[in-house]
Amino acid sequence: MPFLEAEKIEDYPRKTQMVRQVLEQVANKWTLLVLDALEGAEETRYTRLRKKIPAVSQKMLTQTLRQLERDGLITRRVKATVPPQVSYQMTPQGESLSEATCAIWHWVEKNIKHVEKSRKGYDSKAQDQRRQKELALS
Repeated sequence: MPFLEAEKIEDYPRKTQMVRQVLEQVANKWTLLVLDALEGAEETRYTRLRKKIPAVSQKMLTQTLRQLERDGLITRRVKATVPPQVSYQMTPQGESLSEATCAIWHWVEKNIKHVEKSRKGYDSKAQDQRRQKELALS
């Protein structure tokens, strides 16, 4: 692990746990979609985020936003109006993460045809195996 070079070995378990937690959050599909929806925007209201990510439930969006805020990747601002206006914005750390995850998007775009071909081949082979098994049982 790269951080071992400059850190004490006794810090390894704590840092490993932290790295795993952050990776778990970042790898969450809703995190990636929220970061994408916030990218380049000065502030985005909660209702606008819901419209930009229609498949996400209110509960999941709220949980994702809270975790991103807790990790320092976004900021939350509440205007004292009736009803309250809640808006979100990426922090510099969030922007940095968004840039890093952009490489994943580019990889998918570059390799999607290969992935689709592999999936079709796998599914076809699995279907053939099921048929052979069914024939052997009959």
